[in-house]
Amino acid sequence: MNIQEVSVFIIYLLFMLSIGVWFFFRDKNQTEKGYFLGDRKMGAWVAALSAGASDMSAWVLMGLPTSIYALGLGQVWIAVGLALGYSLSWIYEAPRLRTFSIAADDSITIPQYLTNRFLSKSKTLQLISAAVFLIAYTIYAASSIKACGTLFNTVTGLDTTVAMYLAAFIVISYTFLGGFSAVSWTDFFQGMLVLAAMLIVPIVAWTMLEAGASASIDTPNYWNFFSSWQDIASGLGWGLGYFGMPHIIIRFMSIKSQHELRKSAKIGISWTVIILVFAALVGTIGRMFIGFDETVNNNSLVFVVMTRKIFPAIVSGVLLSAVLAAAMSTADSQLLAAASAFASDVYRPVIRGGKAGNKEMLWAGRIVVLLIAVAALFIAASPNAGSIMSLVSNAWGVFGAAFGPAIMLSLFWKRFTFTGASVGIFVGAAVDILWLSYMSHTGVYEIIPGFFAGLIAAVVVSMISPKPSKEVEELFDKALAMSNE
Repeated sequence: MNIQEVSVFIIYLLFMLSIGVWFFFRDKNQTEKGYFLGDRKMGAWVAALSAGASDMSAWVLMGLPTSIYALGLGQVWIAVGLALGYSLSWIYEAPRLRTFSIAADDSITIPQYLTNRFLSKSKTLQLISAAVFLIAYTIYAASSIKACGTLFNTVTGLDTTVAMYLAAFIVISYTFLGGFSAVSWTDFFQGMLVLAAMLIVPIVAWTMLEAGASASIDTPNYWNFFSSWQDIASGLGWGLGYFGMPHIIIRFMSIKSQHELRKSAKIGISWTVIILVFAALVGTIGRMFIGFDETVNNNSLVFVVMTRKIFPAIVSGVLLSAVLAAAMSTADSQLLAAASAFASDVYRPVIRGGKAGNKEMLWAGRIVVLLIAVAALFIAASPNAGSIMSLVSNAWGVFGAAFGPAIMLSLFWKRFTFTGASVGIFVGAAVDILWLSYMSHTGVYEIIPGFFAGLIAAVVVSMISPKPSKEVEELFDKALAMSNE
């Protein structure tokens, strides 16, 4: 155990926890809207880096670089797809989602927005959405918790399972106490730390490489960017996930003005593109710098090993805290999004018949945070859980396939119907899961068939359904006018 690295970790974790405590005492009379959406008061920088950090979990420092480290440049298409998808979501989806959610009775969750967008009294869509949320977010949070356990075990020698519990305790604490504001501000600081680490480590490692290091890689086709059509299609398919990723696009709804949103888009896109470029560099430079090691590959440790080889303990402690930052910034957002969906879309309208007050709603959300975190811990601790990257890809695929088509159609197609949205979400999620279960041998990422199946189902059902009412069409026109201001 390196005392200096451990000390840096402890200081960092205490700082994150203090943010949650601060917002808990500052906002003692916090409302449901404040806890789950920060009262729509987020500024450009906080919203942009919070959205980026909640997206770029530990997989961007551990999973993605290690995939490129082990398999070669064919895996870079994942980064290309993510960069394109993220940019398009900020440019086309964000301006409309912010104003449409306001016009739709000031909705604070994605299921709530999709229901209010059609002025529907039915709870069907909210219940379907909440079920997808709870399943996918539990898997997604498990990947972040597993990453924290792996890092703690590598750095401190602490038992991996014990380390997972410690990391989960910190994340649960500040999410439980401070809600959306605490999550967004912790994500802001964590986003800055991730950016610094991703810039520093590969650049310094590159300067230390010996001449001819690239020639030492003997894996066939390692440098082949166009390795297979499956790699290209699947990599680009990752970008589809952004259009339906609730914990990311909820940031679009929280920004205080359209002007701040445009500024936030520039910041967010720039940050993410830089992160993805340097994640790819970590993988390729790491392969040349440390050679192929099966332990590094199996535990997704290329960034960690490279950092510890290059820097003295106190510096490596700071840089490795970026891995914690990445994992925690995603886990907190996932827990909060799942809690908000359950509390706002199931607990109050279905269980309590719409009678729950603000205080009761806050505690219902906090209890769900605890329950999901416990379930995620069990998954992460299971020996059959799979790698960090596989857990992320499974959850990412379900969200993108289920919600991406429905949200985009709700923003750009006036003829879209409530029934079409409900069927599209169900079909997208079902096809994604079935493809993963029975067709994964094709090498095609399940989000692709899931997304397009959901899109086709939503369009076909909307076309054969009665057209939206005059009031729904007027809401669409009102929201569209707001987004163009």
